[in-house]
Amino acid sequence: MKRYITLALMTLAAVTTQAQEFGLSFSYFIPKNGYFSTPISPFSIRGLGFDFNRYLALEAGASLYRMSGLNMKDLPFESKDPLVGPNFTIFVPVELVIQFHGQKADFDIKGGAFGFHGFSQRINYGNFDRALRKAEGWEVVNSDFTFKNKPGWGYHGGAELTLYVTNDVGVSLEANYLVGESRFPLKGSYTGGNTTLETRTVEYADAKIDFTGWEFSVGLIFSSGNSGPSAPKKAMKRKRRRR
Repeated sequence: MKRYITLALMTLAAVTTQAQEFGLSFSYFIPKNGYFSTPISPFSIRGLGFDFNRYLALEAGASLYRMSGLNMKDLPFESKDPLVGPNFTIFVPVELVIQFHGQKADFDIKGGAFGFHGFSQRINYGNFDRALRKAEGWEVVNSDFTFKNKPGWGYHGGAELTLYVTNDVGVSLEANYLVGESRFPLKGSYTGGNTTLETRTVEYADAKIDFTGWEFSVGLIFSSGNSGPSAPKKAMKRKRRRR
């Protein structure tokens, strides 16, 4: 986790002083088979970077998310409900952006990679035991596991549309689809059964946290000076947004 935070801080320090725009937006993450999650304000700054030219840019940032619940994969059973959480997760994306600028609108196509790490991690034993109970065909299950929490990575893609109400104020709408995972090996036991109880000791060495889902955001962009869509672009990336 420390290396992700260090990378984010170095990136922010390198580009913040060159920002031509700033804004405030609200982002939400809807994970696959998980619970609705939100970022922790003000510990989220995104859309920082620089332009290679008018049409191509590199962006980075960092967000601290409060994850309500994420699912797991590569287990010998499946669950439609999240098996870990709630927790805090640092999320650091780096993306290549194709930019299309108009008189009253900007449209960006984005894609890249991201790193993430959850801390204050915990198992949702209510959902975990229900999944085990269904897999075993038992009436009752009570489990106890230890885990190793690993950092993860993934890739993402999406698009952003910014509509300028005036030369200095714009409304931003963005959607990204994320596909990521982190190793989360489990070791422990569970006890259960129907008329009689039995205990099984198991190890799920291949278990992973599933960081797959949609990230949506809506916000306001405020231009400083003549940095709106019709103005010439600077060498450095124009946006600085808090989420």
